[in-house]
Amino acid sequence: MATETTKLAVTTRTEKGKGAARRARREGKVPAVLYGHRTDPQHLSLPARELAAILRANGTNAIIDLDIEGTSQLALTKQIDVHPIRNYIEHVDLLVIRRGEKVTVEVTIVVEGDAAPGTLVVQDASVVEIEADALSIPEQITVSVEGTAAGVSVHAADLDLPQGVSLVSDPETLIVAINEAPTAADLEEEAVEAGAEVPTESDESATDSQ
Repeated sequence: MATETTKLAVTTRTEKGKGAARRARREGKVPAVLYGHRTDPQHLSLPARELAAILRANGTNAIIDLDIEGTSQLALTKQIDVHPIRNYIEHVDLLVIRRGEKVTVEVTIVVEGDAAPGTLVVQDASVVEIEADALSIPEQITVSVEGTAAGVSVHAADLDLPQGVSLVSDPETLIVAINEAPTAADLEEEAVEAGAEVPTESDESATDSQ
């Protein structure tokens, strides 16, 4: 559970736009916006290294006790934009929270255990949306498939949620399906069918010449 808060000293920023964001990142800062509870959005600069350490320790639904130039404010990391190639944090959305209130967040689903022999476990959903106390957000939801036979499916409604946590996602959302593993004959047949469906270069040339 994300019951611990981490203090982080941040500063307000007046410059906006892509150019200002690039300059901030060169200086080791991450541009962020803090909003919620009918407050005016605040544009902030967060220290990149400290923020990355907080996310590693607490996950993407981290609760941060922001020190905004002397003013304390609890916030939840609502959205984290990461560069697709260089893997650094480009921008963060922070949600103002109050102690004791409930928030809606997405939590990662982790599948554990080995299903019955001769089965293939297919995970269809990697996250689920839940509602939980802001200071009691589970880091992940675990689904055990230990010994499960083929033909069994786990839906969102089947998840074992911690006390005080309720499901927001559609209860019928498919999480995991345990199927019969394909045999060597099945795989060979699929390969033959795929080969028959895909025309070769010589086939295409022959068709063009007709």
